[in-house]
Amino acid sequence: MDFTEWVDLASERVGGVVLAANDEFFAPKESLLKASKPIFVEGKYTDVGKWMDGWETRRRRTPGFDWCILRLGLPGTIRGVVVDTSHFKGNYPEQCSLEACALDGRPDVEKLTRASTQWTEILPKSSLRGDSENRLPIQNPTRFTHVRFNIFPDGGVARLRVHGEVVPDWSKLAGASEVDLAAVENGGLVVACSDMFFGSRHNLIMPGRAASMSDGWETRRRRGPGHDWVVIRLGTSGTIGRLEVDTSHFKGNFPESCSLEACAAPQGALEESALASLPWADVLPLTKLQADTRHFFARELKSVGWVTHVRFNIFPDGGVARLRVFGTVSP
Repeated sequence: MDFTEWVDLASERVGGVVLAANDEFFAPKESLLKASKPIFVEGKYTDVGKWMDGWETRRRRTPGFDWCILRLGLPGTIRGVVVDTSHFKGNYPEQCSLEACALDGRPDVEKLTRASTQWTEILPKSSLRGDSENRLPIQNPTRFTHVRFNIFPDGGVARLRVHGEVVPDWSKLAGASEVDLAAVENGGLVVACSDMFFGSRHNLIMPGRAASMSDGWETRRRRGPGHDWVVIRLGTSGTIGRLEVDTSHFKGNFPESCSLEACAAPQGALEESALASLPWADVLPLTKLQADTRHFFARELKSVGWVTHVRFNIFPDGGVARLRVFGTVSP
């Protein structure tokens, strides 16, 4: 998988926060984690200069570099970062680097900035291009909770995406009577889909209710035979007890019906070709759906034992806001 197909661990949508920055004279640090794409507004100025949609520091006149510290919304292993300098053309940083640490609880800024806090460099100084999405892969298997983003020597960055694999603390979840096995915060990952023309497949398992139709998974209008589908790798193996299929906001474009299959797959089964050959078993038979409705299924489900993946099918196409797969964690 391209590293950008992994979840953005730092996104504000999953609780990521920019906790501190040494400077944010021209544009605030919080803009780094906006879910929206950066924009440019011609002729818009503030009392300190041109309004920019991102984080921008003043021009440095002394040695050193600028930095900010982020708390990841979801702790995990980092596969790569996208340093988006969109619209920053004559004022982008020449280079950047990334450090990370793993700390329990919610440490404050004072603790994070102490000399005793152990930061690990996971991305050495790397050159950046202006007005571009700079994709920088990372190879480090450690689970991290915070990152420190450094820019050299100064300048502006529109967005920072920290893609990686969610690693939840299952010691706290394993004893729960029921968990959402597919939820992104519990390590769920949508690994493949037939189509996502209007809405990303990853939206299906995001936290909370969908804010609008754009916050769900939506396919284009199907003009031939067949149906659309997504495959979700569960955060951990478990047995499925109930489902929620939420078509909120989808009124003239909801699927006519849906079904769910599941299987126990070998570890590392992420490729679409490998997924197609897995022994899928029916969990929810073909079932009618309604527009703009939260559907709950329990008695309708067939027991198939413990599973690691589910395949959610919609007929023939359309949009679904959220899918919840509730169950118990395997011993």
